Amino acid sequence: MSAPRLAILGPGRLGQGLGLALRRRGFAVTLWGRRAREVPPPLVLSLGPVGDAVSGAEIVLLAVPDDAITSVATELAASGALDRRHVVLHLSGLLDRSALAPLEGSGAALGSFHPLQTIADAGTAAERLRGAYAAVEGDPEAIAAAERLAATLRLTPLRLDAGAKAAYHAGATMVANYAVALMGVASRLAERAGVAPELANRIYLPLLNGAAANLAEMTPAAALTGPLRRGDTETIEAHLAALEPSERPLYRELGLAALVLARQSGLDEAAARRVERALGVPARKRVAG
Repeated sequence: MSAPRLAILGPGRLGQGLGLALRRRGFAVTLWGRRAREVPPPLVLSLGPVGDAVSGAEIVLLAVPDDAITSVATELAASGALDRRHVVLHLSGLLDRSALAPLEGSGAALGSFHPLQTIADAGTAAERLRGAYAAVEGDPEAIAAAERLAATLRLTPLRLDAGAKAAYHAGATMVANYAVALMGVASRLAERAGVAPELANRIYLPLLNGAAANLAEMTPAAALTGPLRRGDTETIEAHLAALEPSERPLYRELGLAALVLARQSGLDEAAARRVERALGVPARKRVAG
C-alpha cells in the first residue's frame, strides 16, 4: 500500500512540525509556501503553483494564519485542482468549516483540525503533540479524516460544533498565552523583591509544574491552593499593598475567578464574603456561593 499523501500549505512552525511528525508516521508530505525559506530535512519546500502542490494529495492542511485561510481557499478553488477525492482541513482554533467556503463547489470534504498544543520547535512537535487533544469539526468525511490524523499523531480527537469554537479557543488562549503572560508578571514581581533577573524567570517554574501536575489528577476546584482557598484575607491585603496600582486590577480579577473555585471546594460563605471585601469588591457586586 502506498503511503498516505498529504499537502501542508504554510511552512511555519506548526506546518513544519506536523510535516515532520507525519513523515515519521509514513505519510508522503508536500510542504508548500509562497517564498523560499529553510525547512528541516527531510521536508522539501515547494514554491510552485498551489494547485500543483495539492493535486497529488489526499488530505490538504491549511497551516496559514487565520486571516489568510479564506484567500488561500479562493486560490485553491481557482486552481481547479481539488475534487471529491480530497479532504481540506484548516488548523485554526477559532474558525470553522465556513472559512473554506470558496471550496464549496469543488466537491472536497471541508473541515477544521486544531491540535491543542503549543509548537515552538518543529523538531519536537511529534513528542509535544503526543497525548494532547485536537478539536475537529466539519463535513462527516472531513471529521473522519481529521480523527485519523489525530490517531496517527497520538492525539485525542474532540468533536466540536462550529458555533462552539470561539469559547473553546478563548479557553486555550487563557491557558497557553495568558499563563505565559502571568509568568512575565510574576518574574517582574520577583525582581522587585530582589531576585536576580536571571533567576526571576525560573523560580516559579517548579510551582507552575506542580500546579499542572495537580490539574492532571483533579478538578480545578480541588487543585486550588493558597490564600484564596484558605480565606486568608490578611495575605490578600498584603499582596495588594505590595502591588503597583496598575497591577492590582489583574490580581483582583484573578482572585475573583479563584474565589469561584474556592466556594466550589468548600470555602464557607462568611469567609468568601471576607475575601470579596479584601479584594475590594463593592457590596452591590458580591455574589453568593
